[in-house]
Amino acid sequence: MRIPACLKVLTIVLFFAACGGSSAPSTSTRSSPSPTATAIPSASPLTDFEEALQYIRNGQYTYVWVFSRKDGKPLQPDDSTFLRTNAPQVVDWAATKDKKKVVAGTNFNLEEGNLELIKKRFVVEDYSGK
Repeated sequence: MRIPACLKVLTIVLFFAACGGSSAPSTSTRSSPSPTATAIPSASPLTDFEEALQYIRNGQYTYVWVFSRKDGKPLQPDDSTFLRTNAPQVVDWAATKDKKKVVAGTNFNLEEGNLELIKKRFVVEDYSGK
């Protein structure tokens, strides 16, 4: 008895498939290592001062100044009036929540204005370009 050729081919294909000799890999039987999640460190929250500074820096001012009282106490309403009167060129002000520092943003160099007068009453820090 002679076996037809198509039956021989079918037998060979079934044999290789049963033995795992198929050319197409089965994804269900192979285990691939699952990708591990890379922990991205979260940025630590900004301090109150850093928030005020960032707010002014986002305004893209040429000059950024930080003012605080020489005695370290919170700024009072008369301090704010003094600063606004003697630095009218300041466009934006941002005070810290504790009112101990105020950050100013301007495109005018306060050294050409009343900065020396302001320095007599306040600690002045230049954060321009920092």
